[in-house]
Amino acid sequence: MKRFITFILLFSFVYVNAQVKCGADKIEEILNITTDKRVALIVNQTSVTENGTHIVDTLIARGVKIETIFAPEHGFRGNADAGESVKDGVDSKSGVKIISLYGKNKKPNAEQLSDIDLIVFDIQDVGARFYTYISTMYYAMQSATEFGKEFLVLDRPNPNDFVDGAMMDMNLKSFVGTLPLPIMHGLTVGELASMIKGENWGNTKSLNLKVIAVDGWRHGEKYELKIKPSPNLPNAKSIALYPSLCLFEGTTISVGRGTYYPFQMIGAPDKCLGKFSFTPTPLEGFDKNPLHKGQTCYGIDLREEKEPQGFSLKYLIEMYKNSSNKEKFFNSNNFFEKLSGDGQLRSDIINGKTEQEIKARWKEELDRYKKLRNRYLLYPDNRDL
Repeated sequence: MKRFITFILLFSFVYVNAQVKCGADKIEEILNITTDKRVALIVNQTSVTENGTHIVDTLIARGVKIETIFAPEHGFRGNADAGESVKDGVDSKSGVKIISLYGKNKKPNAEQLSDIDLIVFDIQDVGARFYTYISTMYYAMQSATEFGKEFLVLDRPNPNDFVDGAMMDMNLKSFVGTLPLPIMHGLTVGELASMIKGENWGNTKSLNLKVIAVDGWRHGEKYELKIKPSPNLPNAKSIALYPSLCLFEGTTISVGRGTYYPFQMIGAPDKCLGKFSFTPTPLEGFDKNPLHKGQTCYGIDLREEKEPQGFSLKYLIEMYKNSSNKEKFFNSNNFFEKLSGDGQLRSDIINGKTEQEIKARWKEELDRYKKLRNRYLLYPDNRDL
């Protein structure tokens, strides 16, 4: 029976993604752009072609002159914890130098681009504004514009393809919120790059930008990832819940880091939060120093719960309502505000506003954003968002 279920799950996965051809799979188109150019790649563990080969190895084998690998949050191989510093180094397989774009150096400088003609971005996004890979892309686009470099995006589908959540208040701008987007932006990275340039965000209007588009996918179609995009998003369930649960990172509530099911359970050392319990522990490949390490947390198991179709506030509202220590529920810093992009959301929750009341406050700005989004779509979207 177990083998049968595994087969069904595998078959479903293949069926979902069978017709999709990502930008990285269009090798001849890439070679037409990279020929005789000195190339830098912004890549991580998700930057693989349809046969499972990393794009770095694929391009080197085809004679592309790769001078530099720029590594985002979690590193080139994707094994660093959230917030953990990523070090410069050399890729042991290819011998190409690696420069971190996470930590103090978030934006390529003149020296780092002195021997570069073209920057290639190929990283799988998950459609949430606070997922820092899009911030890395934005800063790299600024540098490419400033120093006269070309910029190429190898596009990939958005597995969380909704438009929902608060619009970013740019007074709260940080690395987890660099652009005026809603929490769920409903774009691929290629579409977002086109929007950044088209709207001249970061003075990128003059950027020489090219996007190699995805074939066989349109907005609203399901897309499951072959490789986990970061250490604590191990499967489709965690990816679907991530936009709604990430705001808990600005509270005292654990999102299940330190378990094998991060972003699929929530809780804290407070028995009022729920009957389900878990104990965060350091886990290699997930989180080495999780919140509430070694303490029994009580809360809610979301592994069997139906995934939200968009952004949901119900978990946040419910956990605050049930908390026995509301005064310490939110962290004392403003990280919750940086994640939500909304300086009023904390007080709305404290004051007992419903999800419907809060979302009504966001509607006008979201409607304006949807019209803007429509101008930059590379793939059909017939949904009523």
